[in-house]
Amino acid sequence: MNEGRPGAGSGSSAPTVLRMILGRRLQERRQGAGVSLEDAARALRVTSLTIRRLEKAEVALKPLYVEKLLETYGADQQEIEEFVALAERANEPGWWHMYRDVLPSWFSGYVSLESGATTLRTYEPHYVTGLLQTHAYARAVLRGGLPNGSEEDLERRVDLRLRRQGLLDRSDAPTLWVVMEEAVLHRVVSSPEVMREQIDRLLEVSELEHVSVDVVPFAAGAHVGACAPFTYFRFEERELPDIVYSEILSGAMYLDQRSDVAAHLEAHNRMSLLTSDADSRGLLNRMRKEYS
Repeated sequence: MNEGRPGAGSGSSAPTVLRMILGRRLQERRQGAGVSLEDAARALRVTSLTIRRLEKAEVALKPLYVEKLLETYGADQQEIEEFVALAERANEPGWWHMYRDVLPSWFSGYVSLESGATTLRTYEPHYVTGLLQTHAYARAVLRGGLPNGSEEDLERRVDLRLRRQGLLDRSDAPTLWVVMEEAVLHRVVSSPEVMREQIDRLLEVSELEHVSVDVVPFAAGAHVGACAPFTYFRFEERELPDIVYSEILSGAMYLDQRSDVAAHLEAHNRMSLLTSDADSRGLLNRMRKEYS
């Protein structure tokens, strides 16, 4: 995913994971109390659209709003205090907020989802996925997407990308399953030396128990996943649906409709069957020799 690319629409931003969880809980609490959207809106003297946006985590959770809504739904004082404390946490910026000058709003949601997911599945037809890029490779890819950007902005984007990779070293690291096209390995990013280092990185991380790297060979021909890159997220929290993120030329989309998510998950499964761990490692080693 090339979060350095300019021109993505700001209207495609996504909420933080905690805000999504609390929004879903508010909806469940309202429905459990038998309160309609219109009645909840009257309690706050707002429109029903505002209540819907709160429940969908499209806006920040104002503590005063949360408190009044929970009172309307019959919650006790302890539940209200605990929920308000969580709402205040949900409104706090994540660590990536310090990069807001170079981080598009539509991609900040991605970083939040990435940080909170238990499973990540990605499909990459063009470049090595950002979580597995080396410093030199990342710098070259980001420079390609920002040919007129300043050196300072470029370095901050590289730093952000490398900091994201820290989630793979956590004790509760998510499972990462990468499917990439063989074309990724033939695209010479920067130099043969950079490519060799990058392939070494892929070989190294593919040995980790929670990381899988599948390379779909050219010989696989046409297949169901020959499309734009995407990432599938799964979460531990019951309130959160599976989500798919996909980039387009002018922005990004966050999909949580079951039919959309199922289609991407099936495509990922089918593509993974076009290769094997042994074949992928063999292809990586052959390409490494070509860059020696």
